[in-house]
Amino acid sequence: MKKIQAKKVRFVNANTLIVTIDIGKSTSFGYCLCPDGTEVKPFEFTNNRGGFTKLWDCVIRTKMANGLEEVVVGYESTGAYAEPLINFLKGKAVKLVQVNPMHTKKLKELQGNSPNKTDKKDPKIIADIIKLGHALTVVIPEGSAAELRRLFQARERAIRRRTALYNQLQDLVFISFPEFLQVVKDVKTKSARYLLQHYPTPQDILNQGVDALALILKRISKGKLGIARAKALFEVAEQSVGVKEGRLSVTLEIKAMLADITNCDHLIKQFENEMTRYLEEIPYSRIILSMKGIGVITVAGLIGEVGDFSKFDTQAELLKLAGLNLFEVSSGKHKGQLRITKRGRSLMRKLLFFAAINTVRKGGIMHECYQRHLQKGMKKIKALIAIARKLLCIIFALVRKQSDYLENYQEAMAAQQFKKAA
Repeated sequence: MKKIQAKKVRFVNANTLIVTIDIGKSTSFGYCLCPDGTEVKPFEFTNNRGGFTKLWDCVIRTKMANGLEEVVVGYESTGAYAEPLINFLKGKAVKLVQVNPMHTKKLKELQGNSPNKTDKKDPKIIADIIKLGHALTVVIPEGSAAELRRLFQARERAIRRRTALYNQLQDLVFISFPEFLQVVKDVKTKSARYLLQHYPTPQDILNQGVDALALILKRISKGKLGIARAKALFEVAEQSVGVKEGRLSVTLEIKAMLADITNCDHLIKQFENEMTRYLEEIPYSRIILSMKGIGVITVAGLIGEVGDFSKFDTQAELLKLAGLNLFEVSSGKHKGQLRITKRGRSLMRKLLFFAAINTVRKGGIMHECYQRHLQKGMKKIKALIAIARKLLCIIFALVRKQSDYLENYQEAMAAQQFKKAA
């Protein structure tokens, strides 16, 4: 696996004002540090327009009083709480950077040799991290990319809700009709959901009779299920040990859960349709889709997470953003193994990992590369991670060169060189 070292980026010079923010839910703390060590002590401001204006007025006053030309604003990765403030600052003449909370945690113990954590201490720690060059440029998704990010995150939440509903559904079915799960193995199938919606109890199954049940199964499954499955279901219904007391409430809840699952299905489909529409508005999305095995949902999710591939300068920056950059722990004669840091966007890693699974299948664009990794003795999971890293680097190169993916690229280039030489 090729090790790509990320270059340390310096955001600060002799004319730069460092502004750092410890972001909270209702209030945040700001801090200003000049190159000569002059500082504005941490001050509190509210997370509304009045508070943001207070912060910005302080930044402008400090910048002008010290004759500085540039402003770098840094903050910890804090999820949703940071977004309103970042949206306020993105139109200002500042450079936004982000620091890893893990760095803040480790560095704060050096100050005063204490793990003490306060809202007034953290902004100073963030400023130290920025001065050391351990910060990432913030690429804020705009336009269609911003819509893709929101849509993909909403789709992920809907999928998690649906998964939780399916787990709860199985628990309820096990209480009232445990044998159902022995005959119909997967409650996610259309046939299982129809039966649970209309005939959720053993008595409901018995009331239908074998022949009627066979016709229902044949119709719902489009001929895949028939008399054999109907007989099996009827037999277990006759011998069911399901709990009868309180069965009415369980049945009502089962039907309600199935309705919620159907709503989640419709919502997920709606999100995917919108993602497809917005993806068409991003010109380089077609380039990424030229890679066989990488679909619309994957590309939409990656663009939403990255913001804009063209705003990154190196592969190393993207790998670090995804948490796919490598590290090792070695000491003395001990040589540690290379591993990924996982200090990045988990959704990016998830998308790239599943894309790797798709592309290493027989006939896939990464099948041969994957096989070479396995022949070297690499474990399957590590080989897939190596492929995920490679896919991200290829995507970056394709977008930068504005070129579609060309399978067997090296052979094609060799043929072209031979043709020129002839």
